[in-house]
Amino acid sequence: MKYKKLVVAAACALGLGLMGVSPARADEIPEKYRETVKKALDWLASKQSDKGSWGVNGDQYPVTMTALGGMAFLMEGSTIKEGKYSQHIKKAADWLMERSQVGNNRDGLIGDPNHPSEAGRYMYGHGFAMLFLASVYGDDLNEKQREKLKDILTRAAKYCGNAQSTQGGWFYTSKADGHDQDEGSVTVTQLQGLRACRNAGIPVKAEIIKKAIEYLKNSTTERGGVVYSLGRGGMRAPAGGERPALTAAAIACGFSAGEYKNELVKKWFKYCQTAVPLNNNGVRLGHDEYTHYYYAQSLYILGDKGWEKMFGATAEADRLTWSKYREIMFDHLMRTQAADGSWSGGGGFSVGPVYTTAIYLCIMQLDKGSLPIYQK
Repeated sequence: MKYKKLVVAAACALGLGLMGVSPARADEIPEKYRETVKKALDWLASKQSDKGSWGVNGDQYPVTMTALGGMAFLMEGSTIKEGKYSQHIKKAADWLMERSQVGNNRDGLIGDPNHPSEAGRYMYGHGFAMLFLASVYGDDLNEKQREKLKDILTRAAKYCGNAQSTQGGWFYTSKADGHDQDEGSVTVTQLQGLRACRNAGIPVKAEIIKKAIEYLKNSTTERGGVVYSLGRGGMRAPAGGERPALTAAAIACGFSAGEYKNELVKKWFKYCQTAVPLNNNGVRLGHDEYTHYYYAQSLYILGDKGWEKMFGATAEADRLTWSKYREIMFDHLMRTQAADGSWSGGGGFSVGPVYTTAIYLCIMQLDKGSLPIYQK
């Protein structure tokens, strides 16, 4: 669409375009994986509620699940107006827009802090909702819809900035509710949501992004891994305690912020090269889905030539490339997909097949290059 081409052009003009690779065409998922993707999309569509939401184990984490479900269909290439899953996208967007808080001390929050499963972790849903709705904002909305969504996203970005901790990270709840604490996974969720807003033309203060990147820098150990939290008053990452999942997520945030040859990004990649195992026996970590949701984005943008651009001439066996990752990961996903098209949860963080299936669909559809936030 014209809007998305303009976004990419604007990103390049700002020095954010990268690796010198054109966006992928919409037919570039290797043929042997297409049936796997189709089955998963149809299964996920069947689990959407009549109101437009998704949840796990009943109605848990509905804001996060609805945003992730919507992202899976946007990445298929459907929009809010066109495509096989357009109605699923529209219903998800409408449901999330109705969750925008207005005129209270949480004005701009997209979520329901009174929902039992979200009361103590509503910032996750807020970040993913910004990501999804900002991606929808680029579609062919009518003037009334566009103005409504612009207002929701503008207030959402402002709320996010106010919720940021003194050190630059975010916590499961806002700065006020969370006593100025911080946590890495929520931080990267907010960063991607804010980047999507900025790509869509929504005002986001540069200092918010700068503080967050500095937070990730301070959370990085000498080994190159990102720790769970700096903790109040901490200025440097404590020795040990690196988290592969958070480090992979940090790379994705660095890339989406335009940091393609930054020394910090290179450190994170070197750490993940050994900490995130890739082998033909399966890809297993303590937080499988979360880790690979971000690691796949990073390797897709890296492509097959990016490693040498970052590190210089490297033996083929020592290079990380998207093609290598895709073959190992996607073959693994083909083998482990259930007959109904879903994937069961894996790793200690999973909350069920809706979450896992939405995450794996986002990974397997990166080659379509449908959204600016993930384009090379």
